[in-house]
Amino acid sequence: MNKENKPLWAPWRIEFIRSEKDKECFLCNNETVSEKYEEKLIIARLETVFVIMNKYPYSPGHLLIAPYRHIGDIAELSEQEQKELMSAVIKCKKVLEKAMNPDGYNVGFNLGVVAGAGVADHIHMHILPRWQGDNNFMPIIANTRVIPESIEDTAKLLKENWNL
Repeated sequence: MNKENKPLWAPWRIEFIRSEKDKECFLCNNETVSEKYEEKLIIARLETVFVIMNKYPYSPGHLLIAPYRHIGDIAELSEQEQKELMSAVIKCKKVLEKAMNPDGYNVGFNLGVVAGAGVADHIHMHILPRWQGDNNFMPIIANTRVIPESIEDTAKLLKENWNL
């Protein structure tokens, strides 16, 4: 191997590669405690929406805020869901600020497959903390994102800061 080609080890990805993929919506049925892996990633449950870590984050602390109801259009959100979703985004920003001290944020919906929605039929808002210089050559050259902490550890940190 020459000096220009160094391996980047990401052993945690093999679990996903080898795993049987869920046929059901991973955002559904999260109202109560379950045995599913996603349970470890849920940061907070509110009345009509919940906050969960993104299993495939673009940056450390990448959160999703989703209604419990399986709906694919923001126009279908009830008034209560709209208010609670926006309140949750603001709370997430405050928690991320305290726990991770980012320099900025990306916040938004991907509505429809062509807009980048990985789960187009269950809407969810993204909030991504960002740091100066956090996006380097790796995603462009190697199609790889570098996340410096396990998602479970980040989830634990954010849960600990949720009610502070």
